[in-house]
Amino acid sequence: MIPTGLLGGSFNPAHYSHRHISLFALRALGLREMWWLVSPGNPLKAGARDMAPLSARLSSAERLARRAPIRPTAIEAQLGTRYTADTIRALVRRYPRRRFVWVMGADNLEQFDRWRDWRGIARSVTIAVIARPGYDEAARTSKAMGWLRRFVRPAAKAKDWTRWRTPALVLLHYYPDRGSATRLRAKDPGWHLSHDKKGLRDRVTRRPLPKEVH
Repeated sequence: MIPTGLLGGSFNPAHYSHRHISLFALRALGLREMWWLVSPGNPLKAGARDMAPLSARLSSAERLARRAPIRPTAIEAQLGTRYTADTIRALVRRYPRRRFVWVMGADNLEQFDRWRDWRGIARSVTIAVIARPGYDEAARTSKAMGWLRRFVRPAAKAKDWTRWRTPALVLLHYYPDRGSATRLRAKDPGWHLSHDKKGLRDRVTRRPLPKEVH
């Protein structure tokens, strides 16, 4: 089984916090690879006017993932999945030789109960939560954490996650830089125009992006 991390997001655009968190998770969890799931559209951010085209967001992720065991992918666009629970179930079926762990920040844990079938996600894969300044307290007292608390595993044994029975949650204590996609968009609203999308291929499926998402 190939231990593989999944980090989902809009990557609008990708920034160094994504990279730093991923490199930390690769070491802490003993991962072979980290997949960045560049979402076609986040249901919790529906109607966002400043959302760049998927091809530009994937291109920005490719640039940030260079020289690291990180594979940006727009596989959700090919699977036709909109919700994380459906994506994870599809990936588990499609890649039986991989063992997946869902990696997310404490800010996502705070609102995890708003995700469709969030308990189903927890039953499908181990969840690793990365501490994020300003969100930790709210995450620990969130509705989802009230249910997940009984499944928390010790961070000192994080590399044993492939042997854990799900649901399983591990809290990783790491304080990343304060990089922000919102801050980058404010600084350069036309950031996506500088990304060359010619010949862009998905790093996981090895296929070009569907024309309708360019």
